[in-house]
Amino acid sequence: PCPLCLPQYGLVFDAGSTHTALYIYQWPADKENGTGIVSQVEACTVSGPGISSYADDPAGAGASLKPCLDKAMKIIPAEQQRETPTYLGATAGMRLLREQNSTKAEQVFAEVAKAIGEYPVDFRGARILTGNEEGSFGWITVNYLLETLVKFSFAEKWEHPQDTEVFGALDLGGASTQITFQPGITMEDKNTSVFYRLYGTNYSLYAHSYLCYGQAQALKMLLAALHQGSPSSPLISHPCYPRGYQENITMVDLYNSPCVHAPSPPRPTQVLTVTGTGDPVLCSISIQKLFNFSCGANRTCGFNGVYQPPVRGQFFAFAGFYYTFHFLNLTSQQSLNDVNSTVQTFCKKNWAELVETFPQEKGYLHRYCSTAIYILTLLLDGYKFNEHTWSSIHFSRQAANTDIGWTLGFMLNFTNMIPTEALEHVKGHQPSLWAGAVSFIVLAMV
Repeated sequence: PCPLCLPQYGLVFDAGSTHTALYIYQWPADKENGTGIVSQVEACTVSGPGISSYADDPAGAGASLKPCLDKAMKIIPAEQQRETPTYLGATAGMRLLREQNSTKAEQVFAEVAKAIGEYPVDFRGARILTGNEEGSFGWITVNYLLETLVKFSFAEKWEHPQDTEVFGALDLGGASTQITFQPGITMEDKNTSVFYRLYGTNYSLYAHSYLCYGQAQALKMLLAALHQGSPSSPLISHPCYPRGYQENITMVDLYNSPCVHAPSPPRPTQVLTVTGTGDPVLCSISIQKLFNFSCGANRTCGFNGVYQPPVRGQFFAFAGFYYTFHFLNLTSQQSLNDVNSTVQTFCKKNWAELVETFPQEKGYLHRYCSTAIYILTLLLDGYKFNEHTWSSIHFSRQAANTDIGWTLGFMLNFTNMIPTEALEHVKGHQPSLWAGAVSFIVLAMV
């Protein structure tokens, strides 16, 4: 077939704090800028932890990516690999490592770039996304997939859909959480506003990322706070862990992140014993203490004094929001009352009961209660959703068979697949002109 008819491919690594995934995208080459029709071919999960965990073994970070790259090379035809744009974006795990030790962060990036550079792809670099970029690319992904930005109309051209409301995006990672939406008002704080011109339409968005408020780091802050309640004792009672659950953690593992500050002086080898008490009310109170909800005079805010206009419109909540609620069967638009009672009931179950009911979930099982209460606290007290606006949140992992996250929006943006003006003639010419031209050529030949 003609070389222009072959589909084109793009690769994006999402290097998160707890794990890395490679997304393989595809779009038809004959469409103008491939807009509106990028689809996900495959998502490959890299085994092992996030790349920021390889601070002391940077070569290991590079090596970890190879099995997924090998898989991609089997999917993308050999003759198209050299034209395949390939990116790696790192998020809050690497933001924290850079804060802790920028030399180690650079070494990890060097090794990751070296590993990808060994493959015949058009590698366009590895970098750390800012929190605002992570949030706004997630917003672009959601709205692109739901066709609120642009739609291929019956008249066979790209049009800006009339009267469609754009969706907000709620993302929860391991080390940060993002909220992005189009507020109905002029924003007071330039640090949290992002401006995009997409398909000839202007979008003024509110976007903010809270570092350390991803689920893994938040639960670490919680555990540190519980420990500091009685710092001299090696025993910690954990109200969010189920009764009958017990684990040991060393001081060095608890205080190995910039999100938690060790009591001075920490004894790194000391082992702490954490025992679950299964008390959802106390759990909720302990989690609330991780936030500062007061806003100061005449100011609307999210938490920790960060400006935030009131939430508006429908939202997609994905990543960590989705996974925890999916586990608890809470992804089908249940009312806030139902969600609260489901979480309370789950949090009161003891460890033996949980292991019997969910034997396949054992590794993460003891954390679902704390994560669920954390999510409710973040959404209701942090982002200021309430019983009326709760129904506007859709917990979802995918839209249009494509994973929701920042990677698609990032690729669309950086491969210039989002023209600022609306696309006019996708076909090149109107059909009537085309038909006339064909008839003219045929007549001339005759």
